[in-house]
Amino acid sequence: MNNTCYYQVQGDEVEIFNYCVEHDLPALIKGPTGCGKTRFVEYMAQELNRPITTISCHDDLTAADLIGRHLISPDGTYWQDGPLTRTVRNGGICYLDEIIEARKDTTVVLHSLTDHRRELHIERTGEVIKAHKDFVLVVSYNPSYQNIMKGLKPSTRQRFVGMSFDYPEAEKEIEILIHESKVDKETASQLVKLASDIRRLTDLDLKAAVSTRLLIYTAKMLSSGCNISKACRHCIIEPLTDEPETVKALEKLVHAYF
Repeated sequence: MNNTCYYQVQGDEVEIFNYCVEHDLPALIKGPTGCGKTRFVEYMAQELNRPITTISCHDDLTAADLIGRHLISPDGTYWQDGPLTRTVRNGGICYLDEIIEARKDTTVVLHSLTDHRRELHIERTGEVIKAHKDFVLVVSYNPSYQNIMKGLKPSTRQRFVGMSFDYPEAEKEIEILIHESKVDKETASQLVKLASDIRRLTDLDLKAAVSTRLLIYTAKMLSSGCNISKACRHCIIEPLTDEPETVKALEKLVHAYF
């Protein structure tokens, strides 16, 4: 069962996602980094028995990267579908991770797929592809990264069914750490308490909170015999900040717990 995707259900996200699939509605998942957005999409792909294509969005992502482009071969030019086009044709879940990292002119290509048409228009070939009955479009982003330059336009946002994610409640986060790292419950509980305290800090210059992902990294190192101070330093503190004073403050907090 190594290929089984483990996920702790937080609320009604599975129910809402299933409604989206039933009615051919695109889904938008928002939440802080490392809270389980991607894991949830992989879990739903497993539950629905559908292939998943994940596209990590970035500043240089172009519409051609999604849709496809003409290539040159010894026999001449030919068209090669991009990952979005392949999924539209064949069915499955197309997941655009951190959609706000992509350029706005790139996300416009999604508009005809996210309304009643469910069509993909390929301008370079003149082809219009009707989405496969099993095609599902899912996008995600971290709201804290939004600013004037980066963010989904209202005309794009309002084409999706939205779901907000957050870090799991303490008991579920403890279960996740135990399952993912095989660490003992007492240690998992202390890590979760430590993370909860750091997430509540407002007087430190932290751009992001301790994610569940970082806690899993820490727990895995501990389960392999790594010293607790080293594990917390390199898996929690260093990824969170470069400021020497903030590092010292977090080290004191870690020392208070361990």
